[in-house]
Amino acid sequence: MNDVIPSDLSSISAAIERTNELLRRVLAEVATTPSTHAIFVDAGYAYAAAGRLVAGTEDRRAFELDAEGLIEAFIDKARTIFPDSRLLRVYWYDGARRRIHTSEQQRIAELPDVKVRLGNLNANNQQKGVDSLIRGDLESLARHRAIGDAVLIGGDEDLVSAVEAAQGYGARVHLWGIEAIEGRNQAEALLWEVDSQRTFDLEFCKPYVARRTDLYEPFGDSQPGGGGQVPGRDEVRFVGAQVAAQWLAARGRAALAELLPGHPYLPGSVDQELLNEAEALLRLSLRARADLRRALRDGFWEHLQAQY
Repeated sequence: MNDVIPSDLSSISAAIERTNELLRRVLAEVATTPSTHAIFVDAGYAYAAAGRLVAGTEDRRAFELDAEGLIEAFIDKARTIFPDSRLLRVYWYDGARRRIHTSEQQRIAELPDVKVRLGNLNANNQQKGVDSLIRGDLESLARHRAIGDAVLIGGDEDLVSAVEAAQGYGARVHLWGIEAIEGRNQAEALLWEVDSQRTFDLEFCKPYVARRTDLYEPFGDSQPGGGGQVPGRDEVRFVGAQVAAQWLAARGRAALAELLPGHPYLPGSVDQELLNEAEALLRLSLRARADLRRALRDGFWEHLQAQY
């Protein structure tokens, strides 16, 4: 009997040691795993709120939203708020008839780190099913511990249950909104449930909204669409490279080394400076042409990467 007890104790001790070693490995892996965040954008809310604030209308036909620029601004803002967290992706929720992508939605879907999710549009151009898509993704990612922080850009009270569910799985939910001209454009119940709130004002939104015109709106006293030849993508890309050369000469290689890891995204301040300088060189406004702004950023990045 005395010989059996030490043998049993030895096996138990070995099993405990193996368990402890496994726990140490798990804890070490958790400690070195970076936190992750995702951004959930209700495009219907973004269009309506930004259009009302900047262009004075919610009618999408009356203005153009630079969705790419706005998404990059959101990513840049999240990077400053969650400096030790990596971006999982941006979810862009919009409506389309029979859930068939429009050309604009296709361009957004092609952006890096962006997932476009479509609900339906009814006969009155009202979105249907978008809130349920947001709820499903937010709850699922939180439940599977895929994210620690969720940025929600929207305002519908129907999202309250999704916020509560995500929080129940340990995720923190941060509500971002766009300034309302009068009152609020986000449900009070939603504001009460989230972990933090942030509102973007007119100055933040203004670079990404422009009233629609047939052609560019030249600088000076000319009327919209009155003169001014539309430049091609190659010309705009060349201007982007010119601005990059000026930027690099003014700031040096240390600033370049800080900028490169963020490719293909530009910090909001750099992107705004690029746009302003390019418009001055072209003598034309690029606010209403997202395709040429992409060419401009491409030229900017191509020159900087060639210099590194």
